[in-house]
Amino acid sequence: MTGIDVTTFASDEETHPVDSPLARSRRSTELTLVVMAALITGAAYTITALGTNAEVPPGIVFFVAILLGLLLCAHVMIRLVARGADGTLLPLAALLHGIGFVMITRLDDELAGLQATWSLIAIGAFVATLLIVQRATDLARYSWLFFFGGAFLLLLPLAPGLGANINGARIWVSLGPINFQPGEFAKIALAIFFASYLATRRELIAASTWKVGPFHLPEPRYIAPIIMAWGFAVVVMVFQRDLGSSLLFFTLFVVMMWVATERLGYLLLGTVLFGAAAYFSWTRFGHVQTRVDIWLDPWEDPLDRGYQIIQSLYGLADGGLTGTGLGRGNPGQVPEAQNDFIFSSIGEEWGLIGASAVLMAFILIVGAGLRTALRTDRTFEKLLAVGLTTIVGIQGFIIIGGVIKVVPLTGITLPFVSYGGSSLVANYVLLALLIRLSDSSARRLGELPDDPTPGERWKAWRLSRRLRREDHKAVA
Repeated sequence: MTGIDVTTFASDEETHPVDSPLARSRRSTELTLVVMAALITGAAYTITALGTNAEVPPGIVFFVAILLGLLLCAHVMIRLVARGADGTLLPLAALLHGIGFVMITRLDDELAGLQATWSLIAIGAFVATLLIVQRATDLARYSWLFFFGGAFLLLLPLAPGLGANINGARIWVSLGPINFQPGEFAKIALAIFFASYLATRRELIAASTWKVGPFHLPEPRYIAPIIMAWGFAVVVMVFQRDLGSSLLFFTLFVVMMWVATERLGYLLLGTVLFGAAAYFSWTRFGHVQTRVDIWLDPWEDPLDRGYQIIQSLYGLADGGLTGTGLGRGNPGQVPEAQNDFIFSSIGEEWGLIGASAVLMAFILIVGAGLRTALRTDRTFEKLLAVGLTTIVGIQGFIIIGGVIKVVPLTGITLPFVSYGGSSLVANYVLLALLIRLSDSSARRLGELPDDPTPGERWKAWRLSRRLRREDHKAVA
């Protein structure tokens, strides 16, 4: 009557092995890489202290122990609830996080203390996400809740009394002594919504049954959320004065539309729409013109508007191939080096080799995310993996491109590396979702048994108890 065979849950462990060699191999590899990331961070922290103060930091053993403990907590949680997941995602994020923390410590001890607190919160959010999201497909049930929640968070900085204008961009919310960027969480919520929406309507959108002159377009009711997404991106660009976040959001939407429909036209249309909005903003708003002018010629005003990017370029040049050495450079010469320009600080003291290592870590994370998308056969999971990977990849490209003067400067953070609590927490939540998606695809490919989740076991146990009570009543 219920449609659920509770004996399946009871006999699952008897018919399947508890684990698989492939899953054990991934977890062993992950553990080894996590320990290596912690040791690299500890060594870099020690060398930085030697280069700055010519002495070994007295709390280095305690520091490495705490760091390793946090990473082991994350690893143990993966081993317990997502043991089939990709074994490289957590170590790569840990390496980037460690490098960023060392550079923040190098720049400002007070900010390093705050970042350490946020690191603890971020690992907690990572663990909580894996515990709460036991099946990735469960997220699709709440797609519209994620849509309205994401839209609310995205527009929250515009609320009077809450929004704060920092460094020319109104993307912050101030609640007493706490400042955070709600857009960091909005991007994840909107990625989940779009994955769910496009998974159920991609064929209708791709059909393009509405004819407007010589053009065949999707029915308006199917593309209305897409237009709203474009509107959100324009609002962020125009009213919040944040070109980087606007580009990030719109790229996310366009890429997911392109992957869902497999039609290049949406990619071209999205580029044209965003280009039109960017051109309008450039002609109408002074802050956008300023960023473009700095990008084109920072030496026009080297002591004011172009000072930051010029100092960044000088720092990268001083680093050369091998860097000036940890603790031996002058990264503090660049304003906001711990935020927007932390990559230039890494390039100065770690050199081209260290900067390339950071780039390769991001490329490997993107590769792991896309590999997860290719391995899964469920449209929602495929689109969500693409969306989350796009967020990390495009965000890294935008900020690194701004530092090396490939694109105009933006105010977004470098994932896992830059200082910022809301960014760090949001990126660890994103990482947990990617790990959950990777584990789900491994189970459906038969790489390990698809055991019921704790939540499913609890429901089955309650159902079996209810059925037994009904049987007793029927016998009586």
